[in-house]
Amino acid sequence: MPSPPKPSVDNDATLAVNRRAYHDYFIEETYEAGLVLTGTEIKSLRSGKANLREGYARPRQGEIWLLNVHISPYEQGNRYNHEPTRDRKLLLHRRQITDLMMKVQRNGLTLVPLRLYLKHGRAKLELGLAKGKKQYDKRDAIAERDSRRNLERELGRRDR
Repeated sequence: MPSPPKPSVDNDATLAVNRRAYHDYFIEETYEAGLVLTGTEIKSLRSGKANLREGYARPRQGEIWLLNVHISPYEQGNRYNHEPTRDRKLLLHRRQITDLMMKVQRNGLTLVPLRLYLKHGRAKLELGLAKGKKQYDKRDAIAERDSRRNLERELGRRDR
């Protein structure tokens, strides 16, 4: 008789979300990428010490690198602790890398980190292929969100 699957504590546990990216960009496609991390970085991530707000990804020498993402130093770390904003290599399939490099160079799109999470104990990054919003696009999005909120408020009052 096979044993039942062990419950996993950290399946799809979200560690950090870049909400600002959805405000500043139109997200056209998303990709899931692994991260090359050091031991103190993953320990710091598990304790929720990451900030994706200023981060972005760039192709470099046939690889995709994550830049400017802040992972705080591990509190119990020693002198071998990591640098908080070091460049981190992203793990993607070769076809995905060439596809992303082509789209970034040809269409002027940007690679933005959207969400950092654990999947089966491994750190993963949801990477968005994004196009920058203009100021009027942001105002339209805010107006739409406000009208949706007002509509739901009125429907809630009507139901009482």
